Amino acid sequence: MELHTIFLYLAIILFLARIIGDTFARFGIPAVLGEILVGVILGQSALGLISPNEVLKLLAEIGVILLLFHIGLEADINQLKKVGLYAFVVAFVGASAPMLLGFFVSYYLLRLPLTTSIFIGGTLTATSIGITVRVLDDLGKMKEKFAQIVLGAAVLDDIFGVIVLAALYEFSKEGAVHFDALIMLVLYIATFFIFSPILAQIMARIISMLSRKLKTEDFIPPTVVATIFLFAFLAHEVGSPEILGAFTAGLALSRRFAIPFAMFLRTDEKMAHKVEHTIMPLVWVLTPIFFVYVGIQLNLKAIDFTSGKFWILSFLILIVAIVGKVIAGFFVRVPLKEKLLIGFSMMPRGEVGLIFAEFGRQIGLYDDMLYAVIIFVVAATTLMAPLILKLLAKE
Repeated sequence: MELHTIFLYLAIILFLARIIGDTFARFGIPAVLGEILVGVILGQSALGLISPNEVLKLLAEIGVILLLFHIGLEADINQLKKVGLYAFVVAFVGASAPMLLGFFVSYYLLRLPLTTSIFIGGTLTATSIGITVRVLDDLGKMKEKFAQIVLGAAVLDDIFGVIVLAALYEFSKEGAVHFDALIMLVLYIATFFIFSPILAQIMARIISMLSRKLKTEDFIPPTVVATIFLFAFLAHEVGSPEILGAFTAGLALSRRFAIPFAMFLRTDEKMAHKVEHTIMPLVWVLTPIFFVYVGIQLNLKAIDFTSGKFWILSFLILIVAIVGKVIAGFFVRVPLKEKLLIGFSMMPRGEVGLIFAEFGRQIGLYDDMLYAVIIFVVAATTLMAPLILKLLAKE
């Protein structure tokens, strides 16, 4: 694809995402739905003007990485600590319940093959952390207790997702799971989360010191972005999603973060303000590309809406996809409304579900019908969740 064509695509995506997203917001509909709709219209589901490609995928990944860094920067670490156990419970139930329900429905009710049934259950564990945090941020709810539970749970859910995908890949290839390899993966990820905040703080101090020595604050923006990309890379290297590296870096550089045994590493106010000032314009520009790309990846034309079998399969798996996530909120001691907010916040599958679906198709576990069903379920949960959260969040 020629470079000037990419420029045209970006011009169309950014303009329409802003116009449609703001129009949706004007009518009380989450802007993220407008951005995803732009992708659906421009992509293979409708007009076919823009196809998924590596350049847009890269920009979309950068967009969600910057969004998660910003969320980490704004997160209240003390509140996250307080809800840590709740977040773990929600993440564990939100991952295991849809997996088990998906397997039992697929294997015992739909009579699908064992490996395919296990993979359907694994696909339903996915939660799109990018969509979840964007919706809650747009609703102005990120500071509330339930949102902090969701944030912690979504982070853990992404880790569970990586572990599940690794296990499913081994099982589909060899018919067995190597638990020693999975344990090592967990240990690598845990080590990253323990040491990465310390490393991020040290780098922040170095950046601040060099900025003073060079007598220019222009040094800070590119080095902060470099730090974000470095932590995304390090997260990938230990087997964790890149966005979690960015979130950890943001958390470590926030005003509220302090390392108990190294208080001198605490980010100063001026540095924190400069970091925030640096990152926001990039978030505003690049994050919509991610949500438009989610829509571009959906191929609704692959779905035969006239097939009775398709609707039966879709209905059963969609019910599992919804119930498996929503019940997670009922395992924590909060008011009923917050239980529902937590559950539905964990529901959108987004790009994570699409990754599972495409992987299942490539290794031959999903035929055309099942692939269409999974795409439909991913699309339905992704589009339903923001609307339901908007209704639930009304005072």
